Amino acid sequence: MADLNHVVLIGRLTRDAELKYTAGGQAVCKFSIAVNRRRKNGDQWEDEANFFDVVVWGRQGESLNQYLIKGKMVGVDGELRQDRWQQEGQNRSKVEIVANYLQLLGGSGSGGSSGGGASFNGNGSAGNGTGGGQGFPPGNTPAASGGEGAADDGFADDIPF
Repeated sequence: MADLNHVVLIGRLTRDAELKYTAGGQAVCKFSIAVNRRRKNGDQWEDEANFFDVVVWGRQGESLNQYLIKGKMVGVDGELRQDRWQQEGQNRSKVEIVANYLQLLGGSGSGGSSGGGASFNGNGSAGNGTGGGQGFPPGNTPAASGGEGAADDGFADDIPF
């Protein structure tokens, strides 16, 4: 039996994403998300926040950086990676989620637009969130959550249903 390392989370960014470049010129976009979990404590339900660090590499990270702002809800599909190093003679480690697929969801936590979104897969191409895997034409990337300035989807606004 093969090992399995697969993580799927939906949460909100706790801070704006940070874009840096390695010495070799590879883009690295890092951010953290908070994922709430409800649990019952006696007769009361309580929210418990869990925080996870996420890393997006390459063109995908460069493309998404501008949309990854504090409070934005995202869906992350990726794998866990453990980073190990020594600091002042002490062995240290940190577990991060390396995103292979990222979905921008809804609006920001401060009452921004809701619904809609855009998806980006591990090869840096964009999709429309419908599972079709279609890419946006160059220079026509989605605005954050389909708000003002969003790409025209070609559908009339007067659909009767």
